[in-house]
Amino acid sequence: MELTDEVLKSMEVGMAFRDYNGRISSMDFHRTTNHLVTASDDESIRLYDVQNAVCLKTINSKKYGVDLVCFTDNPATVIYSSKNGWDESLRLLSLNDNKYLRYFKGHHDRVVSLSLCAHREYFVSGSLDRTVLLWDQRTEKAQGLLRVQGRPAVSYDDQGMVFAIAFGGYIRMFDARKYEKGPFDIFPVGGDNLEANVVKFSNDGRLMLLTTTDGHVHVLDSFRGTVISTYNVKPVSSNATLEASFSPDGMYVVSGSGDGSVYAWSVRSGKVACWASTDTEPPLIKWAPGSLMFTTGSSELSFWVPDLSKLGSFAGIK
Repeated sequence: MELTDEVLKSMEVGMAFRDYNGRISSMDFHRTTNHLVTASDDESIRLYDVQNAVCLKTINSKKYGVDLVCFTDNPATVIYSSKNGWDESLRLLSLNDNKYLRYFKGHHDRVVSLSLCAHREYFVSGSLDRTVLLWDQRTEKAQGLLRVQGRPAVSYDDQGMVFAIAFGGYIRMFDARKYEKGPFDIFPVGGDNLEANVVKFSNDGRLMLLTTTDGHVHVLDSFRGTVISTYNVKPVSSNATLEASFSPDGMYVVSGSGDGSVYAWSVRSGKVACWASTDTEPPLIKWAPGSLMFTTGSSELSFWVPDLSKLGSFAGIK
């Protein structure tokens, strides 16, 4: 089945895990396996087998708390940031035996953005201390430091050749091999100078999205920097994150909203669907790689799939 407006409109929650004792603060799909990892305000890290819809493991991080979490290339290890307010180190954790393999020390305030480089052992982190640090998983010390003027959102592209840093109404593009020379391009984002929340590339690298606290979801051409479209949702509070995600083909964007709703847009034609919620905070949202499924995270973890009964004899099913 290919993703179309009708298929997207039909999507609904097919499975939900409601055993969290706090809001989900981060989640990440592994690129090549059927694993999903979540971090929650209840200080837990949970590993899921998505294909069989089961929670494989729960690891508690009571000492440090947990905020952001990302898989490495190895589905048995993750990097996560703490949420205790006194230790801003990042940690490389083995999920197999719950052991720390490495600590990454360098930030002096909360880490608000984390992105791992595909195919390589590098990652980048952005903090409220107004620095972006570049790391190699094999060593504890940061390999590079970039200073920013505001809360940074960071992301590698899918090839790991380029990374973006967004803050203050601009997206700065860096060559990952020559970042110390400064950005090779700077893209203004339609005069939207409010705080950046997330920046992401589409899988093919042709598009980027940026969300800001005032409820704007901008989609840009990542080569020219032109704003292709801007979608509007409800603004989010300063301690919340407006997250959005490209579909695997880059043709659709799903987004949270400050009123807890989930929105979907076609990059070509605009709004496709909206699903209301009784929640009052924006859900986290991630599209599963190569799949007709996305997940949302709030006080529960929900897996969204097409409802075939709504599609009937829709001719677009192949």
